[in-house]
Amino acid sequence: MTKPASYKYFKTSPEIIRLAVMLYIRFPLSLRNVEDLLHERGIDVSQETVRYWWNRFGPVFAAEIRQKRVQQLRAFSKWKWHADEVFVKVNGKRLYLWRAVDHEGEVLEAVVTKRRNKAAALKFLKKSMKRHGCLEKIVTDRFVSYKAALRELGALEKQQTGRWLNNRVENSHLPFRRSERSMQRFRRMRSLHKFAAVHSSVYNHFNQERSLTSRDTFKRTRSAALAEWRELGVA
Repeated sequence: MTKPASYKYFKTSPEIIRLAVMLYIRFPLSLRNVEDLLHERGIDVSQETVRYWWNRFGPVFAAEIRQKRVQQLRAFSKWKWHADEVFVKVNGKRLYLWRAVDHEGEVLEAVVTKRRNKAAALKFLKKSMKRHGCLEKIVTDRFVSYKAALRELGALEKQQTGRWLNNRVENSHLPFRRSERSMQRFRRMRSLHKFAAVHSSVYNHFNQERSLTSRDTFKRTRSAALAEWRELGVA
């Protein structure tokens, strides 16, 4: 059970805190950008305050979103997964961000590792399957570590590879990359892992697939997502 966010001892209203956290995570904005946007709305806070709010409440909001969505999507996310990894520089060192999305673009898991090998791929797949159950198909590139890890898991026959088959997960990297540029990269591996996990949950919450629905449907789902966000952390 996710522990609700506690606003005790905070002078700022929960609505402002949720707004600041949403702006920082959902959009490719820096802390200074969020500070300026809040100032335009008559809210005078510093970038360090926004940083504290994000570190304090971001993981709590993400956990609450994830808890609700995992149970709803567990049956549907087993159909087909798309897995891929990208390079992320942290203090000049190359780390690897592994991500899995389902056939509808829902981000299932995001894992950061120091290496790009069979052990890392196995860790990533095991964590994804533990949370979302066994998959029916998985689309990857031709990186041999996926094949070795899936063979050990007894799911090698479920793997699919192809030149354009994995565009779904490669496109899902783009929002994260835009945020990374606005933040001028990460300083620590822990910060990267935290931001990737929280960003994935918030992206899932507000991703409405507007290109696949009518304008009226999109407006209804967007309003519902925003209303649900405003209820996060309410004890």
